[in-house]
Amino acid sequence: MIHILIVEDERPISNLMKLSLKRAGYTCLCAYDGAEAADMLEKQTFDLVLLDVMLPEIDGFTLMEYIKPKGTPVIFITAKNSLDDRVRGLRMGAEDYIVKPFEVLELLARVDVVLRRYRKTGATIEIGGLVIDTVGMQVRRNGETVCLTPKEYDILLLFARNPGVALYRETIYERVWNEDFPYGSKTVDLHIQRLRKKVGWEDRLLSVSKVGYRLEV
Repeated sequence: MIHILIVEDERPISNLMKLSLKRAGYTCLCAYDGAEAADMLEKQTFDLVLLDVMLPEIDGFTLMEYIKPKGTPVIFITAKNSLDDRVRGLRMGAEDYIVKPFEVLELLARVDVVLRRYRKTGATIEIGGLVIDTVGMQVRRNGETVCLTPKEYDILLLFARNPGVALYRETIYERVWNEDFPYGSKTVDLHIQRLRKKVGWEDRLLSVSKVGYRLEV
């Protein structure tokens, strides 16, 4: 289980992050000021810290100096126009930064990239009756191998890493095909129709009106 510490003094933002990460399968604790975060870091070990810059008691940059010797990866959370903060944070050793306001999908994607960089994510994902081997790129259902095309596998992995999140068709296309979404294209819909049948997710991979699709688990 991956343990993440969220250090954010704005409680609505902190609650959104915690809810989104928990739905994606992570264990999260929250600190609302730098002093509280320092105490938690002293008592517990975390796989990742999401760290706001502007904090009461102890600011994020000062806290970063305390975290760095531990070797725990850090993603800074910065205000929209704080370019200097982002540059300073990266120079101090942060792995990435998230600019407020942010989309949930962006948060999950950045967290996933950093955890994979540190080899902290599991090689196997078990979800919705499937076992996904992310190293061998194989999928099993009830012990039987499910044959998927590369694009179907990439779509499956995208939903498996973002359970409960409504994904726009445009987002799915851009993440899987790595190019801009062609207006009016039915490519995503056709691939998802085939994927549903192959993995038995007819009742799990749900259509979201005027948006795209969501995986219910």
